This record gives sequence, structure tokens and C-alpha cells, in this order.
Amino acid sequence: MKDIQSSPSEVLIPIDRVGIRSIRLPLTVRDRANGTQNTVAEVDMAVDLPAEFKGTHMSRFVEALESLGGALDYKSLRGLVAGVRDRLEARNAHVTVRFPYFVRRSSPASGAASTMDYACTVQGDLIGERFRITLGVEAPVMTVCPCSLAISDQGAHSQRAVVRARCRYKGFVWLEELIDMAEAAGSSPVYALLKREDEKHVTEAAFDNPRFVEDVARSMAKALEEHPAVTWYAVEVESFESIHNHCAVAGIEREKA
Repeated sequence: MKDIQSSPSEVLIPIDRVGIRSIRLPLTVRDRANGTQNTVAEVDMAVDLPAEFKGTHMSRFVEALESLGGALDYKSLRGLVAGVRDRLEARNAHVTVRFPYFVRRSSPASGAASTMDYACTVQGDLIGERFRITLGVEAPVMTVCPCSLAISDQGAHSQRAVVRARCRYKGFVWLEELIDMAEAAGSSPVYALLKREDEKHVTEAAFDNPRFVEDVARSMAKALEEHPAVTWYAVEVESFESIHNHCAVAGIEREKA
């Protein structure tokens, strides 16, 4: 049959990225406490396309994804990205895997156990022969405004915020490490299950540790700066303000020497 995708393009402009987005599949990922855990992932895949070709072969992305075998680690991700590049006869290939990651947490006073979920991302990029992996997490935290606390006779405004952190590294970094760093950066972690004694503990601990969104971003960046395996990081903190009709944000990105 005629291969329309490989026919000449009417407009000779190269495309940086072309591919498929949000294909779902069951996936097994590494878990520090249990060895592995099962989750459901959404995958984005893309390659570059030279100016002379009209289109890419979309079905080949799915064929390459089938070779993943249902388990995600450094070796399998690198093999998948290389397979995408080779199947599509491209120079560069990109794969992003997004999934919920589950961690058992104990409430701070009662010790009641519950499961927290965190949005995590693993991205693999093959640029020429250089492979690069980027790990990302999103962790919710509580923040108490230092300014409001200082000027108010009673209380202060507090809200939930999210810490988004991505990093590149040498060696190995656990998702749990990034999650722990993010939760430590806020006024307090948040929990799925809190009894009354836990609510008292969390509230009082947060008010003893007021944080601006800038403080949270700097604290997370400091933790990543001090991590021996991290070579690059990007932090974004978004505070869902309780007394404003807008969000507050702060971001830091660094290439470590």
C-alpha cells in the first residue's frame, strides 16, 4: 500500500516533536518499602520529523510501547526510548510516563495508617546518542502565612499548597526521597486520615512553622542542592490561597556544578 507519511511535505519545515499523548497502560514501578508496586500510567511519546517527510508513523509508537513489558526502571525506559527512535527512524526521541504513586503514612499523634497518593513523572529523552532521565513528583503540603500570623491577634490564614519537583541525577534517586523532601519543605505535611488528636498536632505544628511560598521553594531547592546524586533540579510551589482569589507561586531551577 502507498506510504503517505513518507511522501514529500508541501511545507519544508522540520517538526521538533510529533507523536502520541496519554496512552494508558498498567505498570509496575520500584517501591522503596515493598520492592515494587502496581499502578496505571499515562504515556506521551514523540520524535523529531525532518522537513522532507509529510508525517510520522503513529502506530509504531504503540508497537514500541508494547516492548516495555509492563515494568519501568532505568534499563527498560532507556530501551523504550531507543526503540521509539529506531522504529521511527528519528534522531531524537522523548517518552514521558505519568502515574500515581502510593505511600503508606502514619498520622502524627494517633499513628493511624492510611495511603497517600502522589503524582509522579519519569521522562526519558534521547538526543542523538545522549540519554537523559528526569524524575518528578508533586506533593501536597500545608502552609501558614508568616505575615498573617505576625499581624493577627487571633490565628492566621493557612492553606494547602503543592510542591512540584523535578531532578536529573547520577546513580539512583527514590521517589520517596523527593516526596519526603517536599513534605518537609512546607509548614506541615498533609495526611489522608487524621483523628482529632492528629488535627490538633498538625495545626499546632504548622502554626509553629509558618512558611511563605518562597520559603517552601527555597527549602525544597536546598534539599535538592544538598543531595549528592542530583545534578539538575527545578522546583515550583503553588499555594492555593485561602483569602485571595488567586494562587501564589514560586520557582527555582538550577544546574549543579
